[in-house]
Amino acid sequence: MAQLLYGSPPTAFELDDRTLAHVEIVILAKLRRNESFALSLDRPDATRSTIWIGVHSDLHFSYNGARPDINRDWLERLIDSANSTSGLRIMPEGDAQ
Repeated sequence: MAQLLYGSPPTAFELDDRTLAHVEIVILAKLRRNESFALSLDRPDATRSTIWIGVHSDLHFSYNGARPDINRDWLERLIDSANSTSGLRIMPEGDAQ
């Protein structure tokens, strides 16, 4: 299981390596353009957390395995989500078909 670490001290959000690899690409692309946005993450305890990501956010991407192949269709759906008014929401990869 991979982790997105946010803040200082960091809060850990666990995601599978494949999901985090896609989310990382979206986050870094938006930050390169100085675009801030919300990221909503479903938690294992059936709650949801929303964090604000901007150029001054403390972020760390931690993986357990090798970087997986990128699904361009899923990536495009995630980018569209990040560009929406509600921010980035992670949808299952199968929904990207």
